Amino acid sequence: MALTNTTITAWKLQEIVAHSSNVSSLVLGKSSGRLLATGGEDCRVNIWAVSKQNCIMSLTGHTSPVECIQFNSSEERVVAGSQSGSLRLWDLEAAKILRTLMGHKASICSLDFHPMGEYLASGSVDSNIKLWDVRRKGCVFRYKGHTQAVRCLAFSPDGKWLASASDDSTVKLWDLIAGKMITEFTSHTSAVNVVQFHPNEYLLASGSADRTVKLWDLEKFNMIGSSEGETGVVRSILFNPDGNCLYSGSENTLRVYGWEPDRCFDVVHVGWGKVSDLAISNNQMIAVSYSQTNVSWYVVDLNRVKKSGSVIQGLIQDKPIPAPTSALGTTLRRNYERPTTSCTGQKMKQSSEADRRSPEGERRSPSSEDEKEDKESSAEITNPEDYKEIFQPHSVISRTPPKSTEPFPAPLEHSFSESVIEKPGPAVKIVTPVIDRAGQLKGPMISSTPVQRVEPTVIAAAPRPVAVVTTSVTSPSRPVVTTTKPKPSTGIILSTRNEPIGLNAGEFLSHARNAKASVMGDEEALAQIRKGHDTMCVMLTSRYKNLDTVRSVWASGDVKTSLDSAVSMNDLSIVVDILNIINLKPSLWKLDLCTSILPQIEELLQSKYESYVQTGCMSLKLILKRFWPLISDTLTAPPSVGVDITREERHRKCKACYKQLKNLSNVVKNRAEQVGRHGSTFKELQLLMAPLDY
Repeated sequence: MALTNTTITAWKLQEIVAHSSNVSSLVLGKSSGRLLATGGEDCRVNIWAVSKQNCIMSLTGHTSPVECIQFNSSEERVVAGSQSGSLRLWDLEAAKILRTLMGHKASICSLDFHPMGEYLASGSVDSNIKLWDVRRKGCVFRYKGHTQAVRCLAFSPDGKWLASASDDSTVKLWDLIAGKMITEFTSHTSAVNVVQFHPNEYLLASGSADRTVKLWDLEKFNMIGSSEGETGVVRSILFNPDGNCLYSGSENTLRVYGWEPDRCFDVVHVGWGKVSDLAISNNQMIAVSYSQTNVSWYVVDLNRVKKSGSVIQGLIQDKPIPAPTSALGTTLRRNYERPTTSCTGQKMKQSSEADRRSPEGERRSPSSEDEKEDKESSAEITNPEDYKEIFQPHSVISRTPPKSTEPFPAPLEHSFSESVIEKPGPAVKIVTPVIDRAGQLKGPMISSTPVQRVEPTVIAAAPRPVAVVTTSVTSPSRPVVTTTKPKPSTGIILSTRNEPIGLNAGEFLSHARNAKASVMGDEEALAQIRKGHDTMCVMLTSRYKNLDTVRSVWASGDVKTSLDSAVSMNDLSIVVDILNIINLKPSLWKLDLCTSILPQIEELLQSKYESYVQTGCMSLKLILKRFWPLISDTLTAPPSVGVDITREERHRKCKACYKQLKNLSNVVKNRAEQVGRHGSTFKELQLLMAPLDY
């Protein structure tokens, strides 16, 4: 097959089996873009170098799934928060645990390091934000104001402000010196997943589940831009290093935005699924996503992405927009003033002031329990050669200038690579490039490794066909956990699957060689493939008719009637389709809808389909957020004088909702005992439903 010399814009770099159980969190090192930390339901934190198959280091100590991870700016340290609310901080160069921090009452869901000092911030499902001094091993301040889980935290480049994003649809800005909230942005209509400060100017960007990216002026504290056209939930955002544009990552799509005026320069379709984090290295966008036990790396060549000029949306297509002529930093907005030292006397003064205001700011000395927890934590170096190449050179004086970072080579537009499945053999020699933390190429490393098991790994196209295998290695010093894919829990059908339900691949494969193989004719093969096809057609036709009926009612503008018609069809899939639409627009929810849908939510939460459970959890969360205050106030209000038909009708509906919520609280309580992603979601719901018991 003839190949062209044109390279593609985006490609899949690598896929690995990262943990022995499901991956629950991950983060890229933003300085180099070449270091990755993953957290799993196996309670471990694994450190990886981008484009390498083997884990460099495995960090242990947590006793519950790792829900959130973050590197510091120099990528020498990593902090991980668990489902139980504990934090553990490791020194990657020394390969040891530094601190164990306790204080949150629920799962950690956001972390960030202060850019200049020995501080870090953590946000939790309990809606609290804590500021920690890692030198003193204690919390120096607690910020209260959010009403739901804090999903993202970001320090300003000058270290004076902290931005927080929450499931309560708000973005809050906190003054670290004064210890109080500066302002609150409330224009989002759904949970805010991510916030980031502009690298130079007083600007803040936020991305939300309402499918928009918004930009906020931090001098006037108003919104200056809002995107339109996102096809899914915004999961990650990143400013270009020069600050001239903003990248937005949603499901399978990368968008490039400008502001003042609002415009979208480019849209790149990437098959990364639900992207989890973005970083930039060598003018390449490095992106990561995960599914079950697998983690995938993707690369987007930013040289082939429009960052100015013609627009895709927001203005007339192909209408040129003049690029700004002023030099970087000479804008109408103020720029951040960064101190020249990393830990100044002023910063220490700010901390002491916070201590006096905070009841948790008392000096804390290491206790025997803390020392015991630190001893139970460890940093296991699983790949000594890579560890020495990546981490240790950072503390060694180099006599020669560092090598320039090499970008990942882009594959050709029509090239392809194949996954190779090999039988276990004696030893194979694997030649891999050694890349340090700054992304510098150190040279090839040849290792002789005994192969116990080989799994196929899907690898994207490379300049030349490359055979890459995932191996399980046995080391004489310590056994390595075999990275076998765990089977999903019995009775649960995951929302992301690699094969269709009910398909037996063995029916399409030939018999063993020692058996007498029978030749299958074309007609027989087609009949085998068409097995069950008629049944599937009947089912899909019926579903189409039901959806069309609901759509015709929906067109009249009566959401309640359309939802009742979906419920009357006794088909949960139709109910899920309608709820997925209503959940995107919380303003459509009314008290009447709650009385109709709460019984259906109880069925969804107990469904064997993961997607049904996720939809049910989202609907229940919205109902609790919007209607619990009304239900509570109505039921506890004293009786009115005279006859008030409207109030009596509202009281009847609130009483019915309360009864149904009490039934649901038992279901949520039982499911909250599960371990992993679903357990964390139900624990969050359990916290929201806690007022039902009072």
